[in-house]
Amino acid sequence: MCGIWALFGSDECLSVQCLSAMKIAHRGPDAFRFENVNGFTNCCFGFHRLAVVDQLYGMQPIRVKKFPYLWLCYNGEIYNFKQLQKQFGFEYQTLVDGEVILHLYNRGGIEQTASMLDGVFSFILLDTANRKVFLARDTYGVRPLFKVLTDDGFLGVCSEAKGLINLKHSTSLCSKVEPFLPGHYEVLDLKPSGKVASVELVKFHSYKDEPLHAVCDTVETLPSGFDLETVKSNIRILFENAVRKRLMAHRRIGCLLSGGLDSSLVAAVLLKLMKEINVSYPLQTFAIGMENSPDLVAARKVAAHIGSEHHEVIFNSEEGIQAIEEVIFSLETYDITTVRASIGMYLVSKYIRKKTDSVVIFSGEGSDELTQGYIYFHKAPSPEEAAEESERLLKELYLFDVLRADRTTAAHGLELRVPFLDHRFTSYYLSLPAELRIPKNGIEKYLLRQSFEDSNLLPKEILWRPKEAFSDGIASVKKSWFSILQDYIDQQVDDLLLEKAAEKYPFNPPRTKESYYYRQIFEKHYPGRSNWLPHYWMPRWVKATDPSARTLKHYKSATQE
Repeated sequence: MCGIWALFGSDECLSVQCLSAMKIAHRGPDAFRFENVNGFTNCCFGFHRLAVVDQLYGMQPIRVKKFPYLWLCYNGEIYNFKQLQKQFGFEYQTLVDGEVILHLYNRGGIEQTASMLDGVFSFILLDTANRKVFLARDTYGVRPLFKVLTDDGFLGVCSEAKGLINLKHSTSLCSKVEPFLPGHYEVLDLKPSGKVASVELVKFHSYKDEPLHAVCDTVETLPSGFDLETVKSNIRILFENAVRKRLMAHRRIGCLLSGGLDSSLVAAVLLKLMKEINVSYPLQTFAIGMENSPDLVAARKVAAHIGSEHHEVIFNSEEGIQAIEEVIFSLETYDITTVRASIGMYLVSKYIRKKTDSVVIFSGEGSDELTQGYIYFHKAPSPEEAAEESERLLKELYLFDVLRADRTTAAHGLELRVPFLDHRFTSYYLSLPAELRIPKNGIEKYLLRQSFEDSNLLPKEILWRPKEAFSDGIASVKKSWFSILQDYIDQQVDDLLLEKAAEKYPFNPPRTKESYYYRQIFEKHYPGRSNWLPHYWMPRWVKATDPSARTLKHYKSATQE
């Protein structure tokens, strides 16, 4: 996990512009480099490093003797760099996994490069010999990337939008800062002046398709067919493989543990594999909640069952409320459910950074979208519509849960790993018949639970624990976190302000005091940038006015039984 930043064709002095690069210093607390491009005095790279692999030669932009005309700035982890080296006979100069990008590009161009990378990444690749700039981002946008391109060809690229919004330029204030689309690469021509012109934007991978890099995966071809035992076995094999490949690190590994199904499965499989490879330290697991919250109680059970070194972070409503503004600044969004869920994750990340030496943090993001874990999936009109909704949620992950997971951990210099979003695992799960994937017997994620039923990885009551939104599970059952927030905000936002909200904020107008409060804070830091969020996250097929699971009838009936 790092912070990457680059400018091409800057009219302003680069020493002034590079102040913007410091806005993402939190992403790489170990080292910083600012480097001009030879022959292009108005082009430069900025890099903030979190050293996870190759402590000696891991600084960026990466340049190697074999390809002196290539410059690479990337954020991410490429899990199959050793397999690719073996398959193609690459000779690496460093131990940095990202070096494979240079070799793949030299061998087969940008399309093959992006398609063959098994991992999470965003990168800027400069080829001065052919006068090209390439941008690319992984399938689900697990690693963030933003860009701004002016009409006269000035390009700014950064891991977070906050590193671009204050750039100076002769023709404009660079107003069109936008997220770079996941699963795409862009080709730009580099002119002698250092300015660029976009040539094409290409989608290189659809999450439903088996990725091209599957041919050199450590898991061979799986048994075909949709009989239940085969499917369950394949799910277990692929999920375990997803966790195993993410063990690649020279820094201590930890795991977020809410006590829900997703994070518990990740923690249990992770600990099992760490024992298999004789990792010298115990796995640290981290849970956060208010006193006696459901998540704390459940996480305690899981930690005791798997034998992790467990840490509990207990926070009160005042600490949560005080964190709201810094959380919204970190997130760069005003989405209601994202802000709510981020507060707990932000506070637990802060604890991990200050109190422990764990840096590489595993988490359960992506499972709800992939395996139809949200409670409203019980109301899906048909298995086919449920499958379509699952795909829509995966496509938009970079705006919501993946954004939350990246920014809350990166704000404290941690690197997040999300095995549920493994390319091979997700493409297999999405290839299964729609009726296999829907909730059954009133229980969501039924197939996933079933697949691990006989594994003894988790206690039965955890394996079959109903869905609890992270922002709800960290508070007590009697009063949820969103109720506590709303009570506080009710005193902060006047009724008259809410009545006129649509006039003040015509795009995505706030409909509740809570959303108005978040929007005010967002506009304070990012005025006029509300289009970064195309729409609020809301459940479907139910008449919901609030995204919290606890407001849905299915949840109420389940907790009242």
